[in-house]
Amino acid sequence: MNASTIRCEAIPGHPDFRRLDSIAGIAVDLRYATADNFVGRDLYSPLDCAWLHKDAAAALERAVAWLAARRPDYQLLVLDALRPQRVQEQLWDALQGTDLLTYIAEPARGSIHSFGMALDLTLTDRHGHELDMGTGFDDLSERSHPALEEGLLAVGALTGQHIEHRRWLRDAMQHNGWHGINTEWWHFDCGDRLHVRQHYTRVL
Repeated sequence: MNASTIRCEAIPGHPDFRRLDSIAGIAVDLRYATADNFVGRDLYSPLDCAWLHKDAAAALERAVAWLAARRPDYQLLVLDALRPQRVQEQLWDALQGTDLLTYIAEPARGSIHSFGMALDLTLTDRHGHELDMGTGFDDLSERSHPALEEGLLAVGALTGQHIEHRRWLRDAMQHNGWHGINTEWWHFDCGDRLHVRQHYTRVL
């Protein structure tokens, strides 16, 4: 386990972290601070989880600029950013006994969210309405898997518009230091996971 840790309550004023509201051009709706998530309850309150590591914040700013230059009618909507280790443990516990554990990083290894170096996000239109991505956030089914999109398109489980929307999101992120994963169209890591786990501060 990374030896460098900080409690979530100690983040305000820490030089390595930036609040999401310091990043222009994004919208924020942290779903784990509401009941609108797959667990069905607020997991964050009273914690303030509207933070990113400064390196991830800078990469997000680059993604915002990239998208604004190409699709000014689209905006990034952040659904999850910093997720403290204690919340990751709650998610892990909530999925015990199901076949969904593959979607959650085992707490001892640590989620990249717990370092402030991962984002869950989607796109909205100029009116603030979420674009149709074929599934909602936290839809833990194969329809959410970027790796399966061509096959899903072929059988009509996704449409060309769904794929196009996802590609705009992926392009904005992947051109600016972020890496997607095969199983969730909304999730992106900033930088290499192994490097993050070894060299960044884990938030407890």
